Amino acid sequence: MSFKDYIKSKVFLVQVFVALTILFVLGYLFMHWLTFTTDHGHEITVPNLAKMSEEQVEDKLDDLDLDYVLLDSVDFNPAFPKHTVVEQDPLPGAKVKINRKVYIKINSSGFTMVRMPNLIEKTYRQAVPTLKSLGLEEGEITYKPYLGKDMVMEMHCNGKKLNPGDKIFKSSKIDLVLGDGNVGFEEQTDTISTELPNEQ
Repeated sequence: MSFKDYIKSKVFLVQVFVALTILFVLGYLFMHWLTFTTDHGHEITVPNLAKMSEEQVEDKLDDLDLDYVLLDSVDFNPAFPKHTVVEQDPLPGAKVKINRKVYIKINSSGFTMVRMPNLIEKTYRQAVPTLKSLGLEEGEITYKPYLGKDMVMEMHCNGKKLNPGDKIFKSSKIDLVLGDGNVGFEEQTDTISTELPNEQ
């Protein structure tokens, strides 16, 4: 029997059918095995862990067959209770697989302390970015007579005068006393004229 006749024969067609059937069954079994091992289709919605304590997070995630990893503590955020979750990854509502780890950051127990920078004789434009870089906030601005306009003359916090190097809480509001630039040539001239002896 020639090859051409063989591929047209019933025996060949039966063998092809058997081979395709075996491939289909193997493919079907493989897909089911893959689905089983990867838990395909079974996803868990990540809950919102904000403002939960670490113990509450553990209980909540255990019920959902999820795990957590505590990354670190962040600077105190007054919008969240102490020692509670401030940030999480994945975010609430995300779909994850079983045993997925959720990474959390905890609110610290209080504000951290920073040293007051020396802003005296600095301009207002220089002072504000310096405050913000240290986590401090701009407070009330007042003016008093001084030759240098918008130059920092004094620094205050809660009514108390600050000196460079004083320790204060992060996020404190710093009140600045600035020069108004009104001490000028005329006032200096008046001062000099009063010191000159009167002509006879």
